[in-house]
This record gives sequence, structure tokens and C-alpha cells, in this order.
Amino acid sequence: MAKLSSSRQKALLRKYALNVKFFMMLVSVAVIVYALPKQAKFGYEYEKGRIWNQKDLVSPYNFAILKTNAEIDADQKAALSAVTPIYQLNNDIAAQQLEGFKNDFEIRWHAAGLNEKQKNTYLQTGSTILKAVYDKGMLKLNPKYQQTGKNYAITVLNDNVATDKNTADLFTRERAIAYCDFEIGKMPGLDKPFLLNLLQDRLQTNLTYDAKLTARLEKEVTENLSITRGMVQKGETIIGKGSVINDEAYQKLASYKKAFEDNARTNGNHTLVLLGQFLLVGITITLLMVFLYLFRRDIYDDNRLVSLILLVITAMLATLSLAIKLQLPNFYYIPYCIVPIIIRILFDTRLALNIHLLVVLIAGFFVPNSFEFAYFEITAGMVSIYSIKNLIRREQFLISALIITFTYFVAFLGISLVREGTFTTIDWVDFIPFAVSVLLTLLAYPLIYLFEKVFAITSDITLIELTNTNAPLLREMAFSAPGTFQHSLQVANLAENAIYAIGGNALLVRAGALYHDIGKMENPLFFIENQSSGFNPHDKLPYEESAQIIIRHVSKGIEMARKANLPEIVIDFIRTHHGNTRVDYFYQSFLKNFPEKFINENIFRYPGPIPFSKEAGVLMLADSVEAASRSLKEPDEESIGILVDRIVKYKLDQNQLNDSNITLKDLETIKQIFKRMLMSIYHVRIDY
Repeated sequence: MAKLSSSRQKALLRKYALNVKFFMMLVSVAVIVYALPKQAKFGYEYEKGRIWNQKDLVSPYNFAILKTNAEIDADQKAALSAVTPIYQLNNDIAAQQLEGFKNDFEIRWHAAGLNEKQKNTYLQTGSTILKAVYDKGMLKLNPKYQQTGKNYAITVLNDNVATDKNTADLFTRERAIAYCDFEIGKMPGLDKPFLLNLLQDRLQTNLTYDAKLTARLEKEVTENLSITRGMVQKGETIIGKGSVINDEAYQKLASYKKAFEDNARTNGNHTLVLLGQFLLVGITITLLMVFLYLFRRDIYDDNRLVSLILLVITAMLATLSLAIKLQLPNFYYIPYCIVPIIIRILFDTRLALNIHLLVVLIAGFFVPNSFEFAYFEITAGMVSIYSIKNLIRREQFLISALIITFTYFVAFLGISLVREGTFTTIDWVDFIPFAVSVLLTLLAYPLIYLFEKVFAITSDITLIELTNTNAPLLREMAFSAPGTFQHSLQVANLAENAIYAIGGNALLVRAGALYHDIGKMENPLFFIENQSSGFNPHDKLPYEESAQIIIRHVSKGIEMARKANLPEIVIDFIRTHHGNTRVDYFYQSFLKNFPEKFINENIFRYPGPIPFSKEAGVLMLADSVEAASRSLKEPDEESIGILVDRIVKYKLDQNQLNDSNITLKDLETIKQIFKRMLMSIYHVRIDY
């Protein structure tokens, strides 16, 4: 089978890109719908203490009113208190211990040295006392049943015959010893220690607590308890418009919701439920695609990026569905803010907010108290996006986590006060799920790294690492081409300040500026900023060759950058920072010295392309301005101003900024920043 070439594969992908996009959308919708719970959605939201602002709610069928958890707990406690613990009577123990007592007595009697005439009296007395103990019964008290007092009622089973007794009427080991001591004391002629020791050795419980049988009885009692109280008849008003949702009304609404969901599971059309979910999820995914088409066409046209976005959305909603199926005690444990953080760092603020809203809208259909859920998650998501608007340090993740936690706390406090109207009844333990959610949100950091590697995306975190001057390429440049390194630092400062002012990715332009001239490391002495001894190797070369050496630093820089695995978005700055301009110094020198010769101008021209982003356009201007400023003999306000205006005008005349999306207003701002910074660099005093 013939194998398609790389170019042919790319051509096919471009040809069928729209079909692939629709297929990914359909798969995403199908996976989300498949994962979501299949049940009809109760159409009313209600909270205790609120006013019922909807029309009168009339019951469409009969349903039972459910008891509250407190009522069920009270019923269970009452029922369990009526169940007495079961103790099994073992009749064999009495016979065994009496026989053992007689054997022990015979063995110890001869060694005791007591009056032989009293032997039968000792034996008879001990046997009588021991039999009385076992006839009454001896047990070990269970602390579980001593909550209201030391003694408690029990049921004794003797060959499946039940007898109600109280532990106060039975022996414990301590009581049995005291009883033996008392009974022996009635016989003054007997050696009490001798007989008491014999009896103590033969005291063993003959009433044993039957935990399994008791638990079974308790289970039967609790299972047979009714969980309802009263009925709501068909046609009866559950709650009228304008009424306060008090405890009674709230319980009726909760009971109606349960009856509705049970009825929907039994009689509802699952196909229609599935269709409804498909329509709802389909609308949200379609809205996302429309947003990308209208406002982020660059992402819309890249199916790789679209697949990443759909994967993040699908994974979050699938996680929610799993939590619902596992009956997670609180759905706020799920780190919903992880989605906007990932999208914000990998893409931008608007897209992050748009996607977060869509995820919360879908999730709101399947969680209780949808409005509260939406309020909590939308506000927290917005804060998470705003808190990392400009990510320049890793610790901003932790700062963002603290801000999100504070936002959750304020929202939790506000909603609790609205619901309860007092601080004293707020259950602060309910805030724990929000704190856990924020901790789980920190998983965004390793996930971003994973997505970067899998989908070949460059995030602000990667750019932060690249702009560290201890990075291998920058450290090598600082050693082998120190002049170029200093030039790159100055260009980075100029470009970064300019892009801050006109709007753009400051981290990206700084990274591009630091690496834009790395190709000069191949022949550093051929570039004037690295020439310190006055020797210029170009003096011995033809102008064409000198121009080619200068031009080659672009292609060499691209080669070095790819070898070092720099992101393509940074390599674009190396490729475009000279556009397709000429190396004018050598071109004009050639024309001046060889006016009669024909020369191909392209020999002196950079290959391009021209900058195709605002950041790349600003870098081109900063690079040219900084390099030219070094040639000023006496830099002052006037000469710097003329230089900046001339260079910007030249780039415009050469059509180098046509694709960079920089407006004339932006150019005026850029020029003012360049002038001010260059005057600061060269310590120019301004007259005032």
C-alpha cells in the first residue's frame, strides 16, 4: 500500500479540516451526553426562607410527604431504644465450672491443712454459692448500652426462649465476687480466703452478648420505619405564589421533587431526555465554535487547538458526571476553576471566560441549587482568570489560589446569611469542599505542561522559563557574543515596554527579543557590537559576501533555535525581525564603489517574511532603533527623536509593518516610549 507523503497528508488535512472539526464537535457532544445522568430535570428551584415568586404550584398527582432527616433520625433513635440487646445463656458453663470447682477443691484441700471434719461443709458451701451465681446469670456489661445509666434492660435467650431482664438483677464478675465474699462471711468457722480464691477461679460469664442477632433486630426495626408522614392529594396546592418557603412547604417541595424524579424514571421517555440533553450540549458547543469563528479565527482554523479545548470541556463535564454517579457528598469538591485557568494560560482571557460560562451552564442542569452553583462558580472562575491576567511569576498560581479561596468564602458567607439570617446557625464545615476544590485547582500547573507537550502550545509559563538569562542559549550568547547579548537585553526592554502600552503579550515579545539574534553566535566578530579591538573582518571581504554573512545570522538562528527545541512562536521572531529589508550599508557601499556593475539586489536582502503579529512588528522597530542609537556621536533629545522617527518611517515606507496589525496611533505610542527610554539609557538631560 502506497504511503502518503508529508506534504500530501497536510494537504488532505487542510482540505477536510471543516469535516474534521464537525466530527470533533459531534464526538465531544456525544461523550458529554453519554456521561451525563439520564433523568428528567425538576423544573423548580427553591430555598428555605425565600418567597415563592412563581405561580401557585398544584400537585398533578398524589404523593407522600417525606420526613426530614431530623425526623427520621429521631424515629430511628426511638425505635433503637426499644430494641433490647440479646444475650445468649450457655447452660454448659455452670456444669463445667461446678465440676471444675470440685476438682480444684480436692487438689488444694490436702495442702491447706484445714480441719478434715469441715471438708464437706466447705465443699457444700462453695457449690451452693457457685450454683446461685450461675442460676442468676453472670455477664459483662456493654458500654454501648450504658449511655443513660449503668444498668440496662436485656433479652436473655435460653434455648430460643426469650426472657426480659435487667442487668441490675444479674451478676457481673465484680458483683459475683462481692456476693461470694458476703455468703462465706455468714459461715464464721470457715477459712474465707481459701474458699473465696477457689470460687473466684471458677467465675465465668454464662450470658454472652449476641452482636449479630442484636444488629439484625435493629436493622429490621429501622428498615420497617416509615419515611413519610401524610399525603398531598392530586389538585392540592403545594405552595401559593407569594408564600414564604417555611419548613413545612420546603418539605412538600422536596417530596414533590422526589416523586417527580421517580415518576420520570418510571414513565418518562428516555429517548426524549437524551434528545433534550443532546440539544442543550449541542447549543453550548456550537456557541463556542461561533465565538472562535468570530473572535479567535486563528484558533478556529487550527483543529489541533480546537481538539484541546473540546478535550478540556469534555473531561470536566465527564468528571462531574462521574461524581454524580458515585454520589459524591458535595459537588463543590470538583475543581471547576481549573478549566478557565488552563484556557487562560494557554490562550486568552476572553476565551477562558466564555468556556467557563458554557461549562457552568451545562453543569447547572445536573447539580442541586443551580443558581447558587452558578453564582459560586462564575464568580470564582472570573476571579481565577483576572488573578492571572499577566502571568510573570510561578507564585501567581498560589496567589490566585488564595484569592479564589477568599472569593468562595465571601460568596459562602453571603449566601449563608441570606438563607439563615444569622451567624450562629452557619455550618462552617460546609466550606471545606470549596477549600479542597481550590487545592485541586493547583493541578492545572502539571496539566498545562502536559497539554503543551502533547498539543505543541507555548504557554506563559514556558515563556517565563525561556526569558531566564541562565537558559543555555542565552548563557552561551553572553559568553561568546557579549555585545549581541547586551543589545538583545536592551531590545527586550524597549519592546516589552512598548507592547505593554499598545496591548499584546509582553512575555512573548521579551522571549523573542532575547533570542532574535542568537544566530550571530556563529560569527560574532562580524557584528559591530562584538568588535572591541578595532579590527573589522569585513574590511577584507567583498560586499556581497559580507552581506551574506550578516543575512545568514537569521537562518543560522532558526537552525540553532530548533536544535534547542525553542517553540515555533519564538522562532518566528528570529525569522521576521529584519523582514525582507536590505542590508543597506553593504548595498550602498557596493553601488558607490562599483557603479558600472549590475548587481542582484536580492543578494543584499533578507529572505523575510515580514512581521505578521503586533509583537513581531514591535520587536523589528525596537531592534532597529536600539542598533542605530549606538551610532549616535552625541545623543541628545533632538538626535534621538529624529533617529526614532526616521527608522519608523523607513519601516513604513518599506511596507514592513503591513501584516503586523499595528495602527498609526500605536506607532505614535511606540515612538514616544522608545524616545523616553533611549534618553534614559544615554542619560540625556531634558531641559525644563
